[in-house]
Amino acid sequence: MKLVLVSGLSGSGKSIALNVLEDAGHYCVDNLPATLLLEVVDFLAEAGHDKAAISIDARSAALAALPEHLAALRSRGVECRVLYLEASTPTLLRRFSETRRRHPLAGVSRSLSEAIEQERALLARVAALGHRIDTSDLQPRVLQNWIRDLLGIHAVTLTLLFESFAYRDGIPLDADWVLDARMLPNPHYDPQLRPYTGRDRPVIEHLGRDAAVERWLDDVRGMLARWLPEIVRENRSSVTVAIGCTGGRHRSVYLAERLAEHFGKQWSVLVRHRGLAREPRVE
Repeated sequence: MKLVLVSGLSGSGKSIALNVLEDAGHYCVDNLPATLLLEVVDFLAEAGHDKAAISIDARSAALAALPEHLAALRSRGVECRVLYLEASTPTLLRRFSETRRRHPLAGVSRSLSEAIEQERALLARVAALGHRIDTSDLQPRVLQNWIRDLLGIHAVTLTLLFESFAYRDGIPLDADWVLDARMLPNPHYDPQLRPYTGRDRPVIEHLGRDAAVERWLDDVRGMLARWLPEIVRENRSSVTVAIGCTGGRHRSVYLAERLAEHFGKQWSVLVRHRGLAREPRVE
């Protein structure tokens, strides 16, 4: 098993680190008492998990025994890495003020700044166990990338979903981008093409010969090729591109299939046709 132990000061970004690790396939446990570390790792290993991330903070019991626990795990063949996140006191004061959350060690007899300094003292020995990251001047996206680089986690693989729909049924709620194809020639008005869909050869050949359809595809392919890499840099794992026409059976289906075919060479691609999933209806 590979274990990443995440610790650090409250407000320094431990939740961000756990989210990165969870997205990378780690089984994550938050705020685990240090006394249970060995038992939980054994349980996860027996359950078949080969990657785990466990967060331990200043409230945890038996922090002093943590180095001994890590040594015991390593002796069992568990690959252990410790990630310690910290930030300056002014930064933490600002973050708690902005989020209006209560510091876990704050109380009626202890101010926020006193709680931060007490937590820093309690975790001093933990900080010496692993790699320290000062998050004072880091935006969340930058911290995510630093953690991936440090732990050798591959960049997020984007899943691109092309979804056709009928405007008369409403725009899909899961759409990130909505593209309108209603200005293109409609095969519905050709009696010979009406019974078919955008996945059938007669409609494919008909729309494939239309210059306006090709211009639409060229424009959309160019836009997506330009901006999808930027979306990946923002650590997005999925994007839904919804393409709509009047009835959701001809133009939007054809266009979604063509775009999926093109971008499937580079990205993980899914195709869904909302109109075809329903009972066939006349446009």
